[in-house]
Amino acid sequence: MIKRLIDALDSVLLGKHDSVEMLVMALLADGHVLIEDVPGTGKTTLAKALAAAVGADFARIQFTPDLLPADVTGGAVYKANKGDFEIRKGPVFTQVLLADEINRASPRTQSALLEAMEERQVSLEGTPHKLPELFMVLATENPVEFHGVFPLPEAQMDRFMIRLSLGYPSDETELQILRSHRESKPLDSLTAVTTPDEILKTRKEVVRIHVDEALEQYVVSLVQATRVNPAVRLAASPRAGINLVKMAQASAYVAGRDFVNPDDIQKVFYPVMEHRVFAKESTPGISRVLLEQIVKQVKIPK
Repeated sequence: MIKRLIDALDSVLLGKHDSVEMLVMALLADGHVLIEDVPGTGKTTLAKALAAAVGADFARIQFTPDLLPADVTGGAVYKANKGDFEIRKGPVFTQVLLADEINRASPRTQSALLEAMEERQVSLEGTPHKLPELFMVLATENPVEFHGVFPLPEAQMDRFMIRLSLGYPSDETELQILRSHRESKPLDSLTAVTTPDEILKTRKEVVRIHVDEALEQYVVSLVQATRVNPAVRLAASPRAGINLVKMAQASAYVAGRDFVNPDDIQKVFYPVMEHRVFAKESTPGISRVLLEQIVKQVKIPK
């Protein structure tokens, strides 16, 4: 099933197998994904393709400066014919939610997603309403545009299990993209290769993947190393360590193993940590450099 799912996404987003595989791992690890890249690289297409391939309910919210929290969560609506209010649920009540250009909305509207992402519920008029058991937020943002945007606060960045950056395709891949879009879009012919129930069942198998005590200590050492580094302004939270283990378990599962090895942890380390660790300097890419130093410094268990 995992191979069918990855192959289906590969057929839509050409030349980005590593990103596709990482997205599937996040799905199996029950996490949310921030996709950060310039326009036109396939961020929205990838989100739509995932929902189609899983056969999940899909909703898209185009984030704009005038978007209100109620436009995301819903709220009480007055019904004149009944002379009373009734609760109308917003687009967040779905299985795969695309928060498109999330950094264009105000911090107040961005925060409307916090409860949904962490607690899998939405409070409307003081009453909590449960979200579907399979609930995943895929948010996109353009990192190079600073006019009319509101940077995501650290608390919300920490809610995303991983951050992906698709990047530009190679010459050969771009030629394939041009040809594949000549008559129709590959996304239009994509059919479901699995079901939400099958994904939920697989998640239960993923959490049973064995993690050795030495590897747990390795994760703790990596997280702790971000907190003692003098060049770091904001270090990794305990949630970062939890997500690192979950993603490593998903990596082992995708590889067909029932145990985690150090390679799994290192494979998912940067997507899990890079958006959570902030350096004191504002130089572009400095967080990645600091994390690379930490990986070299922390001893790998044998």
